Amino acid sequence: MSGHEPFDAGLQTERTLLAWRRTSLSLAVGSAVAVRVTVGGLDLPAAMAGLVALALSAVAWLTATYRYRRAHRSLTGAEPALGLGGTTVTVTAAATILLGLSALFLMVSPWP
Repeated sequence: MSGHEPFDAGLQTERTLLAWRRTSLSLAVGSAVAVRVTVGGLDLPAAMAGLVALALSAVAWLTATYRYRRAHRSLTGAEPALGLGGTTVTVTAAATILLGLSALFLMVSPWP
């Protein structure tokens, strides 16, 4: 095996990237729906939470892409193997919490 090929041709890093992208896209769609529903007559905090969750889902998409590129470079030998960090997980968790808060606010607020 040469130093320019991944140690395993099973495409695990590509599948992981696709999974993170699906997660980010799902969060973005949920956040956009939350913003659309809350802007129509509910208070500003729910809409703001949805907007921030939407922005965080975009950040999660970008950090997942960065994480994939870094892992791929590490596997192909172009970069030493370093820790990939938990930024993607943290941002995704924050977006999920904000989306949940927006949904909770939607449930407890009186609908006009």
